[in-house]
Amino acid sequence: MTETLDIQRELRQLPAVDELLKTPAVGGLLERFPRPLVVEQLRHGLAEIRQLVAGERRQLMAVYDYDTFIAAVAGRLEEYLAPRLKRVINATGVVIHTNLGRAPLPEAAVRQAAVIACRYSNLEYDLAAGRRGLRYDNVEELLCRLTGAEAAMVVNNNAGAVLLVLSALAAGREVVVSRGELIEIGGAFRIPEVIVQGGALLREVGATNRTHLRDYEQAIGEDTALILKVHTSNYRIAGFTTAVDSRTLAALAARRGVPLVEDLGSGCLLDLAGLGVGGEPSVRRVVESGIDVVTFSGDKLVGGPQAGIIVGRRELIERIRMHPLNRALRIDKLTLAFLEEVLRLYLDPERVYRVVPTLAMLTTEPAVLKRRARRLARELEAVFGDRAEIAVVAGVSRAGGGALPLVELPTRLVTLDVHGMAAAAVERYLRCRKLPVVVRIADDRVVFDPRTLFADDFQEIAAAGRELVASGGRGQGSGFGSQETEGGSQGAGKRQEKRR
Repeated sequence: MTETLDIQRELRQLPAVDELLKTPAVGGLLERFPRPLVVEQLRHGLAEIRQLVAGERRQLMAVYDYDTFIAAVAGRLEEYLAPRLKRVINATGVVIHTNLGRAPLPEAAVRQAAVIACRYSNLEYDLAAGRRGLRYDNVEELLCRLTGAEAAMVVNNNAGAVLLVLSALAAGREVVVSRGELIEIGGAFRIPEVIVQGGALLREVGATNRTHLRDYEQAIGEDTALILKVHTSNYRIAGFTTAVDSRTLAALAARRGVPLVEDLGSGCLLDLAGLGVGGEPSVRRVVESGIDVVTFSGDKLVGGPQAGIIVGRRELIERIRMHPLNRALRIDKLTLAFLEEVLRLYLDPERVYRVVPTLAMLTTEPAVLKRRARRLARELEAVFGDRAEIAVVAGVSRAGGGALPLVELPTRLVTLDVHGMAAAAVERYLRCRKLPVVVRIADDRVVFDPRTLFADDFQEIAAAGRELVASGGRGQGSGFGSQETEGGSQGAGKRQEKRR
């Protein structure tokens, strides 16, 4: 006859939290983790065991072992206190990856920001005059030198810059915009709504695909505050189209005495077109065309931190600077430290392409990409052997982040097909490891693009492969689908090449 399990007797054998706190192993946890969190996790773990004993009528010895229990508590504490914002390896080939933090910063900028972060600084203190100063003074001279503008200021992002400009220069009056530029970009940022939020009145001109100079001219009246020209980011209309260029529109605005504001979106401080990377105009060229105020991002083609940069005529910049909304949008000392150092690197136009990661990745030569792809392929072959099929194929990278939307950057990709394991499962395994590796999937294969890999990423990818092999394909990613991120559905290309 089977003996009836005495639940209460089983539960009485379970140690109390106070008892556990006196044990050496938990003492070790208290040295590593905050006491309130240790107590919380001990209580949570004991509650789970009580549920197993009382709810499922199981013997305590079957569900509780002190060493295993403490190890589980330690694991939960480590997981809870691990940073949520972490480094990832970007193997997608999308250089300015919105989901993955956009532009990686130059090492020089990181070092300078660390110095500013750990000590006091002259953020708003004029050392020469011995009185309060403006935080923008730290970067204004550099921005004016690099763009040719009379004055400059910086806020927390380009959307904020556009909103501030409209609020300061157009509240209660009309803003003239081409219908073809009334766009929505990532994060549901819609130009018409921003204009309304800025207190201005939207005056649409032209048609979606064709806007002529006469459309602007006929719309300008006594209630016109400014003309707004908008970079259309990832949106393009092809075929039967007409748009008015900046220089022509600037001449009209000057003749009618109306400010012309251009939202460049990404912005670019160099002529990348000369290197075969798209046809985006440099900020200097836009300023020289006669635009009164130009706004652009600091964390896209500039390759710096998230920031909204505003440059233009001194009188207009001063009006924008004095608007109350500016205080709500101002940037902090770390952003200024990052931005100043990145801008300083642009003073050496030959070297800047090597030291600013975004520029280096966008302008990497095809021969270099081929060598990197072959190196990664060899390392993966050494890891997987006959467990996977690995190839180097032709493909394309993307600038990303709404920058250079029509530009395809030729590259060499490394494809990985692990035998007996779906590409989606491999992708998830790589993405869910301690140091995530984010890849693409194309033609049912995992795809690595060396364009966006740093030197130490290659060894880490090889290490991830060894972990996958050791797990026998039963890792975190097995059997689960892939989560698509920006650039995640791009094709890998079809042409394979032999590796020597």
